[in-house]
Amino acid sequence: MDKSLDYFQRELRGIRAGRATTSLVDHIKVDYYGSPTELRELAAISVPESTLLLVKPFDPTSSAAIIKALETAELGLNPQSEGNAIRINIPPPSAERRGQLIGQVKKMTEEARVSIRNERRDANKLVDKFAKDKTSHLSEDGAKDAKDEVEKLTKKHVEKIDETSSRKVSEIEQD
Repeated sequence: MDKSLDYFQRELRGIRAGRATTSLVDHIKVDYYGSPTELRELAAISVPESTLLLVKPFDPTSSAAIIKALETAELGLNPQSEGNAIRINIPPPSAERRGQLIGQVKKMTEEARVSIRNERRDANKLVDKFAKDKTSHLSEDGAKDAKDEVEKLTKKHVEKIDETSSRKVSEIEQD
């Protein structure tokens, strides 16, 4: 369940909310000498202003590949080469785009909830399996307690997902 929550939080970082953040682009794969490499491994990424990202490649010859990867990433960003750095202006999203982003967050939230519920189902099946197995020494009361604990963990994780989601939605609406 913790892994599902961590994955959900990492995925949300990649959704643009109007302010520049390095997590928008650091996961983008760049074709660097024939192998897909994450941008954060090829360049220093900084946020000099709230609407600007600055990408400084460690290898200046990789600038063209980085620009191409940023353009094909379908983030709606327009990278511009400026000497040995790449500037990316982050325009505020339109009302229509905000609605799309919120819809995307809600879809990701539901997928994370389903993942947590699947973990609950698997844990409950395992408890049932141990309860039926006479060699496991798990009593019916022990099985009931284990299932109650699984349910508590499920509720706790779903609440965290909902909190994270509502923070992201308000962040998108705010900007």
